[in-house]
Amino acid sequence: MSYEIIRRKLAAGLNIILDGGTGTDIQKRGAPMSGDTWCADVNGTHLSIVQSVHDDYISAGADIITANTFATSALSFNAYGRDDDVVRLDTLAISAAKKAAEGKEVAVAGSLSTMRPVFAGTDRTNLDINWSEGDAKKLFRRKAQNLKAQGVDLIMMEMMRDSDLSQWACEAALETGLPTWIGISVEKRDDGKLVGFGRQDSKLEEFAPRLAALEPDVMGIMHTSPVDTAAALDILRNSWNGPLSAYPESGYFKSPDWVFTDLSVKDLLKFSNQWHSQGVIALGGCCGIGPLHIAALHKEFGS
Repeated sequence: MSYEIIRRKLAAGLNIILDGGTGTDIQKRGAPMSGDTWCADVNGTHLSIVQSVHDDYISAGADIITANTFATSALSFNAYGRDDDVVRLDTLAISAAKKAAEGKEVAVAGSLSTMRPVFAGTDRTNLDINWSEGDAKKLFRRKAQNLKAQGVDLIMMEMMRDSDLSQWACEAALETGLPTWIGISVEKRDDGKLVGFGRQDSKLEEFAPRLAALEPDVMGIMHTSPVDTAAALDILRNSWNGPLSAYPESGYFKSPDWVFTDLSVKDLLKFSNQWHSQGVIALGGCCGIGPLHIAALHKEFGS
């Protein structure tokens, strides 16, 4: 378990295979999802299922697996009065990922998100719940420092979508000194503009340069419809000349559960070849994408 192999691949421009949707595969295996914290609490109740997901993605050929720490958002847990549970649940999640990766040439990432409470039965963020810049940064730093303390090899910034909370979260990750990858999530607004997922006020063309200026190891488009990913990559490329990643979603969130739709392996490979032609070297999947998809990506692009 080390980032050094990933570092060498990036330097050589070799392809890197990411895992698929961790939380959605945990749900698919029968662990209960929470209306407040989605898949976070299963780290404390169904850790064997969490590890089995990592095991299967490693077997499928993933070079990087991401611990189940996306939903242990420092913001949402703070809103629910559960700050200390972030550290406890992340520690468990990382232990499962490290155990799965033990003795294998696989890097373990810790996921860091800006997830906030959503309206019941939807994927829409409650934008009325806010934090000051100082309070948000303090929460992000605590989570990022614990990810480092528990021994992750890198930090995956996931569903970055704006130039306030996302920027502060990315800064906290970079302060750890760990390699940091920034994954941006967008959706199409009624006027056709690509905006941050759940942030209609944040145009990709405006916030991408601010995140790129932080100089992470890798930037990419993730948890985004595969139909919109190519256009999003083009916009990102206007401000980012470094390595690119792409890992899309398939389906939609209807809190507390993910609703799966069928993005076939064939279709994912078709989309991924398009993104690869745009310069993407790190390919995988997000919510709704499973081990069979990752095995196909490994066969097609593995290096």
